[in-house]
Amino acid sequence: MSSIFHFEATRFESMRAIGPGVLVAGIIALASQFVADHYGAPTMLLALLFGISLNFLSEEGRARPGIEFGARTLLRLGVALLGVRISAEVMTVLGAPVIALVVVGVAATIGFGLACSRLFGFHYRFAFLSSGAVAICGASAAMAIAAILPRDERSEERLIFTVVGVTLLSTVAMILYPVLCAWLGFDDRMTGIFIGATVHDVAQVVGAGFSVSEEAGNTATLVKLLRVVMLAPVVLIASVVLRAASREAAIDGKRPPIVPLFVLGFMALAVVTSAGFMPAPVIELASGASRWLLLTAIASVGLKTRPQDIMQVGLPAAALLVAETAFLAVLVLIGLNVLGPGVAAP
Repeated sequence: MSSIFHFEATRFESMRAIGPGVLVAGIIALASQFVADHYGAPTMLLALLFGISLNFLSEEGRARPGIEFGARTLLRLGVALLGVRISAEVMTVLGAPVIALVVVGVAATIGFGLACSRLFGFHYRFAFLSSGAVAICGASAAMAIAAILPRDERSEERLIFTVVGVTLLSTVAMILYPVLCAWLGFDDRMTGIFIGATVHDVAQVVGAGFSVSEEAGNTATLVKLLRVVMLAPVVLIASVVLRAASREAAIDGKRPPIVPLFVLGFMALAVVTSAGFMPAPVIELASGASRWLLLTAIASVGLKTRPQDIMQVGLPAAALLVAETAFLAVLVLIGLNVLGPGVAAP
């Protein structure tokens, strides 16, 4: 009986320790969502900027444990719950040519980032982080990839810069890509495929697609979800490679796990949802919880970051992000022209 009381007391103390920091990050997440709903700004970017503006709180003893908890544990839980967004409809509606185009686009963009990163003065950490964010699903992918990379003293600033960069580039693409597709004479389905395969963040994909038509919006959303599916295998393969090949220790002395638990959670939820075993209300609840957890996590990351640290990443990092974005857009355009009738509705 005493051991039970001791366990409960320990758990209570742990919750009490992380409470203030998680509460601060949660309030930032709520404020970001409120401003985004009323003024149309990107929610993730707002949470990040609000967090950075209050970064002095991470130096205050009571808030620090909760901020650390939000930036790591809540992040992983949010990524795992992303799995409920995956359904069998993604595969059946799009067809094999579009699936192949998306898979090649993701793999080639990551390969491009890793191959040319040295030209911009970066090693594999920022190259994989930035190219993975561009290739897969923007800020969510950046946070998932950051969770498996060996940590060093610049891990947080690289993540912050990547999230800000891909969010800004997504916003620009949301405006320019529909105009580009109209100029190229794409029909609504091809426009949706291009937008879904190239724009980084889900919100901007939806905004760009439905600004053209309902068909373009629905197609863009499905293609984007297919890119989200790629998150699990990419992170899984990277985890195995990092563990096998990297001999440098992380800042906390731990090696990356063979298979991160949050990746297993993502895959399990994706399988259950695709098989039709997940009730619609549960899917909606889990999807909403994932969004709020990721929003709170990015607010926590912002709270840990000083603006001067972000500026140290510099113009080469911005140039690499732009190069990766341009590479993906050109590759998808070439693929659509090669496939031609192959992208027609199955």
